[in-house]
Amino acid sequence: MSGSGSHHTPRGPRRGAVLTLVFVSVLATASATDSLPGTGDDSARVPVRSVASTVDSDDLARAAAEAVADGKSGTEAAEEVVSRSGDRWGAVYDKSEFEEFEQALDGEYTGVGLWARRGAGGQMEVTRVQPGGPAQRAGVRPGDTIRDIDADSVAGLPVTEVMALLRGGTASEGAGVVGSTVVLGLERDGRRWTRGLRRARLATESVTVDTIRGGTLRIKVDAFTKGTGKRVRDAVLDAPAGAGVLLDLRGNGGGLVTEAVTAASAFLDGGLVATYDIRGEQRALYADPGGDTGRPVVVLVDAGTMSAAELVTGALQDRGRSITVGARTFGKGSVQMPSRLPDGSVAELTVGHYRTPAGHGVDGRGVTPDLLVSERAQQRAETVLSGLGGAR
Repeated sequence: MSGSGSHHTPRGPRRGAVLTLVFVSVLATASATDSLPGTGDDSARVPVRSVASTVDSDDLARAAAEAVADGKSGTEAAEEVVSRSGDRWGAVYDKSEFEEFEQALDGEYTGVGLWARRGAGGQMEVTRVQPGGPAQRAGVRPGDTIRDIDADSVAGLPVTEVMALLRGGTASEGAGVVGSTVVLGLERDGRRWTRGLRRARLATESVTVDTIRGGTLRIKVDAFTKGTGKRVRDAVLDAPAGAGVLLDLRGNGGGLVTEAVTAASAFLDGGLVATYDIRGEQRALYADPGGDTGRPVVVLVDAGTMSAAELVTGALQDRGRSITVGARTFGKGSVQMPSRLPDGSVAELTVGHYRTPAGHGVDGRGVTPDLLVSERAQQRAETVLSGLGGAR
């Protein structure tokens, strides 16, 4: 598992971007696809991406069908069409990749249950291990250094590629296999050792709740996977009376928009969360009634706050329900529609964009915090919350 994502790898112009957003997001408990309701098919997932596409699903289906008739790969034909479309978020997944992607949105992934990052000295450092996962059972701890994977050094490798190797393949090799073994070369306090870990199907932990300085409730949301919205609402309902909430959306790569709306509903009593369009047809997303509208709230964001996380940020900011602290968010606010091709692969094309309740577009712009902070962001957020009466 990674620190913000995990993965399978979509093909097309945004191959590297998706590997970063999805792969790393799933392993680390995130996901980069954002799903909207109301597309005419309750099972259809409509991700929030960016940029209008110059082709549609009929173009893709036609190209794929012609390729198959010629004895070629429909997936490769679709990749060529998407590549020429000008849709920088357009992508093509083979059947197994898309299935893995959907499982990630459902809060599951194949891996060993650890998160890692590149440390200040360049080493690959374990930042967190999942309770009960293979890594924890093998004695791996936060702070350990990963030196090599299956005897190959990880020096100089991107974090996303390291996470892919832990999961069971490189970016081009696809998903890992439950029960397969990966051997890690580890180091701790100058001691080096190796440990074989057996990959497993694990559930992601998208929400972490704890109490920090002054009795503030911190809710850290890594991704909007299935069930995330309810966990946020339950945390707010269970919070002590008068306690402020620090909603930490830093590094949140997105997820299911329906879950994001439920999370926003924890702080709203109905009303508009966002508007969006699907091929020119205007639609709206509304909060559920009965949320906590009196508790002080500060939303903490950074450049890694994307998509569904930006939707929540913009909604609470525009509705006057929170103060936003941190860096400008990523700016990924478009709607993508998946189309299943004859060979079972899936292509995604941009079909629209969403806006915040005040009508602000997010795509390519992001959300600008009320207080721009580059250093000690959480400390500043806690100070703001204290000033709002959120500390006890």
